[in-house]
Amino acid sequence: MLGYQFYWSIVWDALPQLLAGAWVTVQITILSFVIGTLIAMPMAVARQKEKGLGYRLATAWVELSRNTPVLFQVFMIYFGLGALGINISSYISVLAAISFNNAGYLAEIFRGGIAAIPRQQFSAARSLGMTSFQSFMHVVFPQVFQVIFLAFVTQGIWGMLNTSLGMLVGLRELAGAAQYAQSVSFRTFEFFIVTAGFYYVIAKALQLSAHLVFKLMYGRT
Repeated sequence: MLGYQFYWSIVWDALPQLLAGAWVTVQITILSFVIGTLIAMPMAVARQKEKGLGYRLATAWVELSRNTPVLFQVFMIYFGLGALGINISSYISVLAAISFNNAGYLAEIFRGGIAAIPRQQFSAARSLGMTSFQSFMHVVFPQVFQVIFLAFVTQGIWGMLNTSLGMLVGLRELAGAAQYAQSVSFRTFEFFIVTAGFYYVIAKALQLSAHLVFKLMYGRT
């Protein structure tokens, strides 16, 4: 390839650093997805009502998270709050930014799923004596997950890929670890090829795990 000489041994020597970075990526991916989901569910319900303070706050969150770059959100938390004297670690900043972004997108995914469930399902649950919360948790949301499954998993993978922005605020996640290793060795091509492979494996693992959970919950894929 145009006389380029590959040196894979350098990548092998740096493998512990890359694996440590990959573990940070997995941590932030899972935590931000769980946090985003927990925030998105009540926001989706509030957005369905189309009135009240909850609706306005949820709408503001959704609009801001979906219509600004994730990089901007990371910078606002890390550098913006830092300028105000509120110093947050790069790990927490990236976790907070991706959780914020996930919540906005997932809220709309959940809202679309709720709209696809016949209103009579909720009314029937209420007629059996369930509270609104119980009706959503035990009747509506289990059906919603079947409807939104693919979009739900896709958002999780998208959140995982966005963790790579952490290297811009000094976080040694997978991309940050690769960036540091190649800056020392100057073997950019080798490190970025291997790093891309790591991201692919993590994405496929998330996808396969989600399909397994779906099959265990609903008995089909």
